[in-house]
This record gives sequence, structure tokens and C-alpha cells, in this order.
Amino acid sequence: MSAFGNVLAEKDPSNPRIARITLNRPDKLNAIDSKLPGQIRAAVEWAQADDEVHVVVLQGAGRAFCAGYDLTEFAEEGGDHPCKQEADPWDPMVDYAAMKRFTEDFMALWRCSKPTIAKVQGYAVAGGSDIALCCDLIVMEDSARIGYMPTRVWGCPTTAMWTFRLGPMRAKQMMFTGDTLSGSQAAEWGLVTKAVPSDRLEQETLALAERIAGVPRAHLAMHKLLVNQVMLNAGLEQTQMLATVFDGITRHNPEGMWFRRYAQTKGFHEAVQWRDSNRAIPEGDEARRLTKELDDELRNKRAD
Repeated sequence: MSAFGNVLAEKDPSNPRIARITLNRPDKLNAIDSKLPGQIRAAVEWAQADDEVHVVVLQGAGRAFCAGYDLTEFAEEGGDHPCKQEADPWDPMVDYAAMKRFTEDFMALWRCSKPTIAKVQGYAVAGGSDIALCCDLIVMEDSARIGYMPTRVWGCPTTAMWTFRLGPMRAKQMMFTGDTLSGSQAAEWGLVTKAVPSDRLEQETLALAERIAGVPRAHLAMHKLLVNQVMLNAGLEQTQMLATVFDGITRHNPEGMWFRRYAQTKGFHEAVQWRDSNRAIPEGDEARRLTKELDDELRNKRAD
């Protein structure tokens, strides 16, 4: 077994043509910290370099595949970061460079010449859905959830995979609402390859991987390159560039600043609870006013 920080990589004991890459932050539901994207990329490059490997299975340790970005680090904690700058005006290109690097790290799964399969239990939400949707195929628990809730405030899916997998109408529905889908509904919509009961998730994922593993590597690489080229011709890279710029804006416009200050003062659980409810999210001048009040509260809190 090879370890790339919080990402583990090994060949499947039953079939060395199958590589297993495991997100290994189970105590955090495999939430994404600033190091995890690069660690995923390193693990994919490890699998890419091994000629015995024909197919890659990406999975999460514990109860969830990935619960998105770690808001304790990215929203609640103090300190500056390219993605949560405190300076005014913020530097959008510094933000873009950091988030584009994360996106490119996730896209290593898409670029890899070997088919990649996401095995999803529990949750693949927010940034976790980006990771899953960068894989070629997804096998998901029928009761698991997938979605990008931060489209309601403080986020835009930088990989832009929702539109390419679902088409415009379904993608708009998901992004306008921030709703999540069950594995069963995701399979009905064609977002994931198949949804299965939890006690069959491993069996069904392994069966699919073994079926693919018997195909010559060169054939798999050509077929994947062909389909990927269609997505590139449809403007995937340009769309991802725009989505990554928009993601930075959502985190630094009045609504995004309010959300972060609310998370810092009240806790990210309370902020997420507001975001995911039907309660109206403050915007414009109201968001600016509330942010100023929360700034005062945060200064007092830090002074104590």
C-alpha cells in the first residue's frame, strides 16, 4: 500500500489489474482540506504509472465518500487563505489560481487514461460531488446523497460536470435549488451508472471493475480519449474556467461574506442549516449590514 497523506493507494488483493484509491479522513467524512486534492492527483498518477493497472476504483473510508470542503478550515477558522481573503478588495486571480489547482487535481481522475469508478456510500456532496463526477463511472448506494448545496450561497461547482452529465434543464434545477439526489434518483436521471443496496455496493463495484479490467489498456485509453474529446469540443475547459471564477465571486460578494461571517460567529453547522433551509439568504445591502454587525461580534469574540 502507498500513502499520499490522507489518500491511500493499493492494488486490489483479488485482482492486480484493479487499483483502489481511498480517501482516508473518516473522522471528517473525508472532507476536503487544502492538501487532499493534490494527494488524490498523486495517487492517480501512481495508478497511471503502473502498467499492470487497467482500472481505478475511488472510494471513501468510513460512512461517506466525501462530504465536501472542510468548512472548519475554509469558512469558520480565522486567518487568510487564497480562497477566503480578508483584504478588501480581494484578489480574484489569487483565488482563481488556488481553486483552479484544486479543480485540475480532481480532473486527474478524468484525464487518467485508465477508467475511473467512484464507489459512493453516504454522501458525495458539495466538493465531494465534484470528485465523484470527475470519475468516468459511479456506483452509488441507493440511499446515499449527491448534490452541490453551496450553489445556494458561497459556491459554484468548479468542475462544471453537472451540465455535461445531466444536460441544461436538470443541471439548472440542481444549481438553482442546491438540492441533493438519492442514489436511486441519480441513477434514474443518468447522473450515476447504477444505484444498489448498501450491502451490494462493494460487490457491484468490483464486478464492474473486473469486467473493465479484462479489456486491453490501449483499447480503454482510446475509448476514454474519444468520449473525453467530445466533452472538450463542447467547451468543458472554458466552462470550468468560468465556473472557477464564479466560485471565487460567490465567496467574496456580499452574500458570500455574510455566510462566512455567520459561520465564524455562529459555527458552520448553523450557517449550513440556514443555507439549506427555505429561509431567504441575505443579499445586497442587507447582507452588507449584517456582515458589519457580525464583524463587530467577531472582533469582540476574538478580544475576549
